[in-house]
Amino acid sequence: MLKGKTIVIGVTGSIAAYKIASLCSQLVKMEADVHVLMTQNATNFINPITFETLTSNKCIVDTFDRNFSFEVEHVSLGKKADIMLIAPASANVIGKIAGGIADDMLTTTVLACKAPVYIAPTMNTTMYENGIVQDNLEKLKKFGYHIIDPSCGRLACKDVGAGKMPEPEELLQYILKEVAFEKDMAGKKVLITAGPTLEAIDPVRFISNHSTGKMGYALAKDAMLRGAEVTLVLGPSNLKPLPFVKTVHVQSAQDMADAVLEVSDNMDICVLSAAVADYTPMHVAKEKMKKSGDGAVLELKNTVDILKTLGERKIDGQILVGFCMETEDLIHRAQGKLERKNADYIVANSLRTKGAGFGTDTNVVTIIDKHMVKELPLLTKEQVAHEIFDVVLK
Repeated sequence: MLKGKTIVIGVTGSIAAYKIASLCSQLVKMEADVHVLMTQNATNFINPITFETLTSNKCIVDTFDRNFSFEVEHVSLGKKADIMLIAPASANVIGKIAGGIADDMLTTTVLACKAPVYIAPTMNTTMYENGIVQDNLEKLKKFGYHIIDPSCGRLACKDVGAGKMPEPEELLQYILKEVAFEKDMAGKKVLITAGPTLEAIDPVRFISNHSTGKMGYALAKDAMLRGAEVTLVLGPSNLKPLPFVKTVHVQSAQDMADAVLEVSDNMDICVLSAAVADYTPMHVAKEKMKKSGDGAVLELKNTVDILKTLGERKIDGQILVGFCMETEDLIHRAQGKLERKNADYIVANSLRTKGAGFGTDTNVVTIIDKHMVKELPLLTKEQVAHEIFDVVLK
């Protein structure tokens, strides 16, 4: 995902410095070219050899180190960088950058860097809340630097409060959001539904389906990484919260319909990937309940056809994408759904195809519009999501 991208990471004097080794490892696995700069104080917490081993690049501490190729190193890295992250960022280094002081390789490179610079303040809570530090952070924001809010919790000094460096996984998300893909969806508002819906029979039992939400989750993530403003309407799911995406949690099909219809008019693209069950044959469930000797009364209403409703009220310029899962006659049924629902695209897959369906990390789909039937091979759901938006954007 990060092949060809140059990531420059600045590490300052903080006990959290050791966590950056994990971040570097993850970035290298994504094929990024990672360069680490350290302040002299940072070397008291982690040895530069650790970063050199992980990144296969020299970790630079001394501005006047002569053991490198003949380049003005801070200018060279500043030009090559696609993004620069300073984490952990001490109050001292934050103050230096805000004041334009460049007295080591890290601060010198920051001033020579034209790429986006992200700063993760990491320090004692009292230090972080100090007015001088806060003024310096505001000053940096004014000059276009991106400040990553610290986490709250128990600090190394035993205090509890703001000042913890976010975990490497969270820092990675900021990097991916900035440089993973071109921002070809910038300025677009995208609505995505995902996951199952859950219909209560009584206070104990419910009717649902096997959807995990993975496909819709992948679509939301891809749109976000491409610069879109994403709203994800998510049914009951075990998926982790998706950063930088507004998530609306729902339970029933009616909840999902209400959430979608409330915001759909403001959306440029609507993608309905949720597996909303059709509860029309309620008499079947009622008969089963009667035979079981249970005196409970089912009052389940027919669900709103969300895709059809959006198709009927679609505004000019809005793109509507639906999903279709079948066990037979896939293409014909998907084309019929495309016409009946007034959708622009139908993404169809078969439960009989190996690697597709519920709960998998892969999918095999066919993208259909009025003039095209595009079959995709077995791909990860992240790759499928990217292919879908490639087609939609064209």
